[in-house]
Amino acid sequence: MKTPKHRSKVRGTLASLPTLMHSGTDVDDGSTVTDFLPAERKRGVTIQSAAITFHWPPLPEKSDVQPATQKGSKPLLTPWPSRHHTINLIDTPGHADFTFEVVRSLRILDGAVCILDGVAGVEAQTEKVWYQAAQYKIPKLIYVNKLDRDGAAFGRTVREVASRLFVWPAVCQIPWFVGGKGGKVRFCGVGDIVHLRAYRWPEVKDAEGNLKAGDGKQVETIPIDDPQIADTPLVDEMKKARIALVELLTNHDELLVERFFELGEHLDIPADDIVASLRRCVLNQETRLVPIYAGASFKNIGVQPLLDAIVQLLPNPKEVPDPEVSLGRTGGTLTQLLDGKLQLQETQSEPHQGPKGKKMSKERRYLALISNLEACALAFKVVHDQRRGALVYVRVYSGSIQRGASLYNTNLQVTESAQRLLRMYASDSVDIASLDAGQIGVIPGLKHARTGDTLISYIGANPKTGPPAPLNSLQLRPIEVPPAVFFSNIESNSLAAEKGVKSAISLLIREDPSLQISEDEESGQTLLSGMGDFHLEIAADRLINDLKAKATVGQIEVAYREALLYPSRPEKALVDREIAGKKGKAGCTVTVSPFEDSDIDEDSLDDFGSTISEHGNQITVSMSGPKDPSEDMDAWRGRLPSHLSVQSIHVALRNGAMAALGRGIQYSFPFTNVHASIHIDPRTEIFGSDTSTPALSSAAHEATKAALRNAIQSGSAIMEYVMNVTINTDDASLGAVVDDLNSQRGGHVLSLDDADAATSKVREDLPIIDLRKVYAPRDPFESGLGLADQEQAMTNNSNRQRTIQARVPLKAMMGYLKHLRSITNGRGSFVMSADRFERVVGQREKNLQKELRGY
Repeated sequence: MKTPKHRSKVRGTLASLPTLMHSGTDVDDGSTVTDFLPAERKRGVTIQSAAITFHWPPLPEKSDVQPATQKGSKPLLTPWPSRHHTINLIDTPGHADFTFEVVRSLRILDGAVCILDGVAGVEAQTEKVWYQAAQYKIPKLIYVNKLDRDGAAFGRTVREVASRLFVWPAVCQIPWFVGGKGGKVRFCGVGDIVHLRAYRWPEVKDAEGNLKAGDGKQVETIPIDDPQIADTPLVDEMKKARIALVELLTNHDELLVERFFELGEHLDIPADDIVASLRRCVLNQETRLVPIYAGASFKNIGVQPLLDAIVQLLPNPKEVPDPEVSLGRTGGTLTQLLDGKLQLQETQSEPHQGPKGKKMSKERRYLALISNLEACALAFKVVHDQRRGALVYVRVYSGSIQRGASLYNTNLQVTESAQRLLRMYASDSVDIASLDAGQIGVIPGLKHARTGDTLISYIGANPKTGPPAPLNSLQLRPIEVPPAVFFSNIESNSLAAEKGVKSAISLLIREDPSLQISEDEESGQTLLSGMGDFHLEIAADRLINDLKAKATVGQIEVAYREALLYPSRPEKALVDREIAGKKGKAGCTVTVSPFEDSDIDEDSLDDFGSTISEHGNQITVSMSGPKDPSEDMDAWRGRLPSHLSVQSIHVALRNGAMAALGRGIQYSFPFTNVHASIHIDPRTEIFGSDTSTPALSSAAHEATKAALRNAIQSGSAIMEYVMNVTINTDDASLGAVVDDLNSQRGGHVLSLDDADAATSKVREDLPIIDLRKVYAPRDPFESGLGLADQEQAMTNNSNRQRTIQARVPLKAMMGYLKHLRSITNGRGSFVMSADRFERVVGQREKNLQKELRGY
């Protein structure tokens, strides 16, 4: 988890540490291991998430790291654990345009480290990513970085964590500063509150005799009673921090309370007991307690203890919440399924035969099905490699995927073979024989798998039809793709290059599903849509420079939507023609109407009806059931053509309607806020073997288009995205920012608050943390004022941070970051999220219509 300013060093050092220990390279020079794309090296930002696997501590045969010593004397107790652990680290982007990269990584993570800038503190993007992680109930640690920089304030950042993230900060380390009283204050190490010892990273002299950061290999460990620090302010502050940490933990952990009563003193509690208490509190999300660590990764300070904390406090795969699964309409958890406690729907297949040809009971059939499930995994990322082809990143949730195993994709209903299995180290890889539960790995060569697909390995599965029902519909919780809000047209440089351009676009979209492609039937243009202007800029750069597409990318524009004002009359369509080389015949009836979320009552639908919501629209499919209510439902289903099931009919009809709603009638923008009701009578609109799923989709597409044309005759509207915008700036720039929003961008300012107060209003669902009960060490340049006096001084300070909450049309936010920085002297930052589509009205609607029509 990173925010925009947190990209370069901490996760770079974490990811590069195994290499750093051998080569002494400095990842701050642009050679971050996980930023291996040319565009990432060129721009100095993380564009896509990258996975690496490493051991901590480093394996002995591969590490030359020496134990911590005191001034070259005998080794002291090393701060590193003796047992080696395997860590799968996912490096994610911090820029808001690449939010989907964060979301799909959070979906498969067991724990997260939130990296904060010690100078900037908690920023708007920090809050956004923090609450995204909270939605997945991911245990978190906080690492305050860049404490070597002027203006860094660890204590202030700790208080911001409490006031803006609504958690109890458990300070496990405090920064160690030396110098002062006329000299320059230097950050040289950290005080470990848990183990009551200090860690110092020695500096070295360069060729000119100036001190600079070392290579991070040597860490000097100094016990709290060592004479060289015994009488320093560091030790006094460490004792205060230990008392505060124990008090905080005893408020949330009964086991530590008992231990405290046994020993009687805060400083006497063993480190192992505190680590165990921290771990219990971190894993119990209800405590809202988050350990905080300190460091300066540019000087390689604090990274090793942070990795220790990851190993000691964050959960292993067996300790995370049970993943959610679904089998058709049946939902539950993966453990319930594997333990035989998930009630499966009966299938139409023949009764399962036992080993002696006897019919098996329902329970035994269930257990027999589950026992053959070898592995279940989620594909969370696809990357195209020029040498190895498609690399599909997977997280294994149960069982083990073996090299050469057949994997059934339950989303696409296709079978593919895992000829190779890889463990990735950024762009490098190592072949492995298997991927076990809890591991992250890569399967190269899969031609169909996409982000969010569920892959299962099943003993005896049919190569064509996959596992028996209902396991062939087993799906892990999917990864939701946010809607695209910007678009740009792409044109091939020549007819000869058109095929190559389409192939490159397909690769790009398979890598990043938050990019979407559409074709303008009238103009023939190819439109590429994305999450933001920077997102599309990077996509265009990769398309042309990395994938070598011979194409021209047009100007980035905002994606609008079309909406209905009145309902249509029922429109019936009957398709009777050759489709994909085969005879196809099917029919259905469609009605479309404007809708609000509360208009549809899903509980009123019968066994043959279903409703889904997607891309702001809602589609209801209904079927005429048996005329005689006493007729057996299974017998009625049996009269459907053998190649069609109720579910496949519903899916085909929905797909056809979705395709029709994806392109507007007047301006070619997709429709939104439309409810499409599709009805089919199998007795008159399904024609035996002539009715295929493509024919059903075609019928639904034609009927929906006809209904939309009919409704448009009564009037339509153009809808634009309105964004919720949160802007952080200093008090001196507040007026300029507000004036710009109101007068130049058509925005509506909702509130002006101090940063902490604004956050409190946004997160009213979480109890406010009492800052008087939060321990935070005094910063080097902090005055001796009390907390109330400090807050009053900040109120009178023109540099205090202010937060603006506003609603602004998306089009007005194009290129806003550069403009905001120019009017705030580089101090402003913002984050925005889509609120909803709203109708464009008045003069703006007339101007937009003129712009879209071109006259």
